Amino acid sequence: MSTVLQSLNEALHSSMTADDRVYVLGEDVLDPYGGAFKVTKGLSTAFPDRVMTTPVSEAGFVGVATGMALRGLRPVVEIMFGDFVTLITDQVINGLSKYGWMYGGALEIPIVIRTPMGGRRGYGPTHSQSLEKLFLGVPGLRVLAPTAFTDPGALLQSAIADDGPVLFVENKLQYQRRLDDPAFSDLETTVQTQEGYARAGTVNVSGAPRPQLTIAAYGDMADRAAEAQVRMAYELEVFVELVVLEQLDPIARDRDLPSALSDSLRRTRALLTVEEGTHTHGWGAEVVARASESVNDLRAVRRVAALDSPIPAARGLEASVLPDADAIMSAAQKLLGDLDG
Repeated sequence: MSTVLQSLNEALHSSMTADDRVYVLGEDVLDPYGGAFKVTKGLSTAFPDRVMTTPVSEAGFVGVATGMALRGLRPVVEIMFGDFVTLITDQVINGLSKYGWMYGGALEIPIVIRTPMGGRRGYGPTHSQSLEKLFLGVPGLRVLAPTAFTDPGALLQSAIADDGPVLFVENKLQYQRRLDDPAFSDLETTVQTQEGYARAGTVNVSGAPRPQLTIAAYGDMADRAAEAQVRMAYELEVFVELVVLEQLDPIARDRDLPSALSDSLRRTRALLTVEEGTHTHGWGAEVVARASESVNDLRAVRRVAALDSPIPAARGLEASVLPDADAIMSAAQKLLGDLDG
């Protein structure tokens, strides 16, 4: 059965077949290696003139890709580990996200920067982070996070077809996630398109009664939240609605919420956000703030995130820093206790 990795790889093959302006750049992306996580495997064999291996200089090859985009190409850049996005902040924040605005809309910057984020593989403090929040709120930049609950390959193809810059955040553990994972066979997902091409999946336990609270999550933490959702239903008879978001920024137009999330909150009036990045100044804080401003009679909110700490290499210590299904269940029960108090 297809995995997130296969879906993304097939999307790259399809995009490069359909449009000869699509190029792939990055470190070790050539066959037979095919990238550190094998997302680009087979591309250099099929398109030898359009897959470019680069020196170990993220700022350099993102700059090259920006120039390619300015000349009408559609580069897809792979940053081998998400921790290294710190090396491209100037190119992104002071460059490619602003050029279209600086030239009055006369320029388009169709560039996709793909990168794997996340821990739980014992890679230590400099190869395990979720740093996407560094780029949230950058005008002109779209930040996307694929998930198996929607369609990761379709999201990547849409990002490549976008005429503006996109940061495409892939979670390492999601690569081997099956799109039809039997662990989630008790869940049903309703997917709706919003904010252009990004989607949101509203996930419920099949046959569950009206939900008592809403969980908002993205990436691999959507799987952790879904695990908690099933366990709460069967172990505690607590029913939650999970909203899985693909687009992290812009969250929605006019400082609003994505419609799938606002619709869910109208049903529950209670919100729990879940993310793998650190707790302080995170994605969840922005979602909670917007919910508080836009949803009448929001009764309770809480956030689940990683500790504000570097991520250890030792697996046991790493697990103590990163949130899991148990942490989500505990936070959900506390939130429901807030409602009862």
